[in-house]
Amino acid sequence: MAIVDWSCAKFVDETFSKAPAPGGGGVAAIVGALGTALAGMVGNLTTGKKKYAAYEGDIQRILAEAEAMKNELMALIDKDAENFTPLSKVYGLPANTEEEKAIKNEKMQAALLVAISAPIEIVRIAYRAVKLHEELVEKGSTLAVSDVGCGVVCLKAAMQCGWLNVQINLKSITDAAYVQSVKDELLPMLAEGSKLCDEIYEKVTAKLG
Repeated sequence: MAIVDWSCAKFVDETFSKAPAPGGGGVAAIVGALGTALAGMVGNLTTGKKKYAAYEGDIQRILAEAEAMKNELMALIDKDAENFTPLSKVYGLPANTEEEKAIKNEKMQAALLVAISAPIEIVRIAYRAVKLHEELVEKGSTLAVSDVGCGVVCLKAAMQCGWLNVQINLKSITDAAYVQSVKDELLPMLAEGSKLCDEIYEKVTAKLG
């Protein structure tokens, strides 16, 4: 059974165990999916309401985007676990001779690139999902504004957890140009996204009085 089809209880218990997955990457993905789902919830509580008729087109777009992002993040729960398998196997390869060391290193570099791909996507998608909440804090139903705040708290956590799972693999990758390209893309995204989450959270708390 795919991880995404587990019960909440099984996901938490398996994360608690010594099983290699789900771990930080899977948790980042599901937390991001929940934060994105809250954007969908706010959108669904807003659509069709006369008070927000001026925003109906935006709300429909947000709903469609949130649905797509939520599905992408849910898929990344299993993808992250699958992508760790090649890396876990490489760690068990012998490295007694120079030839064995060279083979292990070559396979290690390839496996690291696979392992890092899911958390990179998690950061990217969670960042995009924050932008939905940025709109919803102004355009969404005030009855659900607390859910906007909860959504960005989840998405900030997803970005940060995703980045930590990028970092742990990035430090072992020897391709300096690749390492720098990942940092150049994700670090500004993480900084801007985290700042935006904090700003949205403060707007929510102000609206709640």
